[in-house]
Amino acid sequence: MGMKGLTGVLLLGTLLAAPAAWSAEIHGRSSTQLLWFNNDYTNNRRETDLAEYLRLSVTNLDKAGKASIYGYGRMTQDLDNGNGFNSRLYYLYGEYRDLFDKVDFRLGRQFVNEEAGTAIVDGAQVTLKNVGPVAFSAFGGRNVIFDLDNEGGHGGNLALGVSAYLQGFKATDFEFSWFRKWDDWDIAQDMLGATFKQYLFNNIKIYGNGRYDLTAETFNELLGGIKYFPLANLIFTGEYYQSYPTFDSTSIYSVFAVDRYREAAFRVDYTINEMITLNGGYTAQFFQEGGKGHIYHLGCILRPIDPLQLNVEYDNNQGYNGSTNGIIVDAYYDLTKALQVSGGIAYDVYQRDSLLQDEIARTYWLGGKYKLNKSMTASLRVENTVTDQFSSNVQGRFVFDYDF
Repeated sequence: MGMKGLTGVLLLGTLLAAPAAWSAEIHGRSSTQLLWFNNDYTNNRRETDLAEYLRLSVTNLDKAGKASIYGYGRMTQDLDNGNGFNSRLYYLYGEYRDLFDKVDFRLGRQFVNEEAGTAIVDGAQVTLKNVGPVAFSAFGGRNVIFDLDNEGGHGGNLALGVSAYLQGFKATDFEFSWFRKWDDWDIAQDMLGATFKQYLFNNIKIYGNGRYDLTAETFNELLGGIKYFPLANLIFTGEYYQSYPTFDSTSIYSVFAVDRYREAAFRVDYTINEMITLNGGYTAQFFQEGGKGHIYHLGCILRPIDPLQLNVEYDNNQGYNGSTNGIIVDAYYDLTKALQVSGGIAYDVYQRDSLLQDEIARTYWLGGKYKLNKSMTASLRVENTVTDQFSSNVQGRFVFDYDF
């Protein structure tokens, strides 16, 4: 049957038994969506998809309220091009918390996230806590791989990770982790990662994270930053980021050389009052062989009257990676407490190469959201993109959400 079928049966059995099991609670969201767009994979033909996203939680399965089940998945049906039915199960796992007030564990398909790596695994995760200032977590199982149409992979796709993190420190967070992934029983990734966050003097936050590739023997990601908020409505942010992409050692792309990328960014966010919020920033980009880029950003959120919100953003990008000037204007207006209408425009002027002329791209969109009651909401967004490649590219999405 496999893990997917087994967890499905376990969930079904739990749902059927839930009414008699300590007043178990079932909550979640059903999101039914109709999407239409041009699909590049089908020679740019029009495609219409009907999709159903379902997220649910079943809690209070035992008297102490420690046992729960969580699930999230998607089903789609192509209505135009004959691509047929497609489904993905992103997670479906059982969880038991606070065993002896020290152990949490999960069993089933789950998304795991450590600084050293992330994966969707069919397996188990165990967390040991409340044993001192350091807590520990470990996970392992089959590495779930999604291709264009369904699940790919084979029996040799595995993922394993362990982490240790500080517990009980109000102003300090720190985690150190190790992550390994196998492809057909060969080691594809072997990573070390660390992340930290420290608050100082009630108005400074220092943070950073890094990831080291043991296979390639190099740091493939580094981030360090500081936030200073002298006032409740004023935030200064400075960051340094470095990326050196590495591929799975089993991938053909691992033989290709890549360039190291670095950037230093500075940003200011200032809320003047309930009507005006401003933000601005500058990013210096550094590419290999002396290439440099400069990105300037200005933005504001305006609420001139209570039911209206305007978002305006301007970006200017100059340097090694071309020239871009762009502005985005979005507007949201609450006609009633239940009905909101919205619209916007994005206008970009860009130059891919100094020898080429400027090109223009424009996107126009209209939308609306209607809250039928406390548990049901319908929304619609339609947009049209005009570029040198498309004289008109209309796409849209209708969504009906039901919370239970």
